[in-house]
Amino acid sequence: MNKATLIETIAGKTSIPKKDVETVIETFETTVIENLKKGEEVTLAGFGSFSARQRSARMGVNPQNPEERIQIPAVTVPKFKAGKNLKDSLKGKM
Repeated sequence: MNKATLIETIAGKTSIPKKDVETVIETFETTVIENLKKGEEVTLAGFGSFSARQRSARMGVNPQNPEERIQIPAVTVPKFKAGKNLKDSLKGKM
């Protein structure tokens, strides 16, 4: 499912206009990104939580020249941890 399909599905199930659903989803995305940049965690009870984690610098191998070692810099990456309701529904418990 892509973003357009998600918007159509939500609009169909709630009878909210597609444009309004699109605005809500875009606002949700923006809000999550802003909070992750601040180092905060965004938690949706039962669904899961979004957080940002620091991946430390490490040595790697250049794929074009396997003998050459390269330094991979530290980077901040997004992380999602699934909540209990989401896990249980995928296991078929709900």
